[in-house]
Amino acid sequence: MKVDNSAQLVRRIERLKREKRAVILAHYYTLPEVQAVADFLGDSLALSVQAQKVDAPIILFAGVNFMAETAKVLCPDKKVLLPCPEAGCSLAESCDARDFAAFKARYPGYKVVSYVNTTVGVKALTDICCTSSNAMKVVQSIPKDQPVIFAPDRNLGSYIQKLTGRRNMVLWDGACHVHEEFSLEKLLALKKQHPLARVVAHPECRAYILDVADFVGSTAAILDWCGASEAREFIVVTEAGILAEMKRRYPEKVFIPAPPDDETCACNNCRYMKMVTLENIAACLENESPEVVLDEEVRRRAERSIRNMIAVK
Repeated sequence: MKVDNSAQLVRRIERLKREKRAVILAHYYTLPEVQAVADFLGDSLALSVQAQKVDAPIILFAGVNFMAETAKVLCPDKKVLLPCPEAGCSLAESCDARDFAAFKARYPGYKVVSYVNTTVGVKALTDICCTSSNAMKVVQSIPKDQPVIFAPDRNLGSYIQKLTGRRNMVLWDGACHVHEEFSLEKLLALKKQHPLARVVAHPECRAYILDVADFVGSTAAILDWCGASEAREFIVVTEAGILAEMKRRYPEKVFIPAPPDDETCACNNCRYMKMVTLENIAACLENESPEVVLDEEVRRRAERSIRNMIAVK
C-alpha cells in the first residue's frame, strides 16, 4: 500500500475536517507539520479554555493523553479524539491516582492544587488545577494560612513555593523527563558561546537551571517575552517543539535549543508529543477513533477542579 506524502496527507486532513465538522487542537510541543494543520495552537491553559469555545461536534486533540482527557472533561457533549493513545506523559505517569489518594489522606485539611499535567483520576482528587501559566495566581488565590498539597511536578511546586514564600506547602515527588534532563554544564557553555543571548526556561526545569535564566515562564509566556525583548538571540530551555512557533513568529531572531545531558541528542524532545503524526491524525479523523471515554462521576469531579482554575483571574 502506498503511503501518502505530506502534501496529500494535509489535503486529506483538511477534507476530513470539513466533512466531519471537526477541529484540531495542537500543543506547541508537537511536530511542526502537526502544528501546521491545527485550527488552534497553544499551551495547556489556552487549549483548555479553547476546548470549551469550540463550535464543532468533534475535537481532535493533537497532544498527549491528559490533554485530550481535559478537553473531554470540559466538553462531555462532544466527541474527543486522540490520534495516538500511546502518547502518554512522564509527568502525569509519575502520579498514579491510587497512590495520590493515599498521599492526600496523610494530609487531612490540605487544599490540593494539581498541575494540569495529570490524569483525570488525579484531577478528580484535586480542589483546583493549575498550569505553568497560572500556577502563581492559583496558589495565591488560596489563603496563606491554608496548607496546600501541590502535585505532581516538584520543580514547578518548588519554584512557586520559593516565589510565594509559603511554608505550608507539601510537594508530590514527580517530574517531566524532558525538563529534568537539561544539562547545566552545557547550558553555561552555550552562554559563553552566545554572550548576548538571553536564556528562557520553563519552570518545570530544575532549580539550578532556573537560577541562570533571564526569564522563567510558561510556553506561552516565553513566546511573548521573546517577542517583546530587544535581544536577537535566545537559548531556549524547554521542549524543542516550541522552536517552530518561535521561528514562525519572529523570523528575524535566533533561537538555540538547550541540550540535555544525553550526548546523542542536540536538543530535548518529548518522545510522546512526537508520536502524534499526520498519518495517525488522518486515520483518526477517518475512523473517528480512538475516542476518549470517561467515567461520568470521575469526569464531574475533575471538571470542578478545572473550572475552579479557569475562574481564577
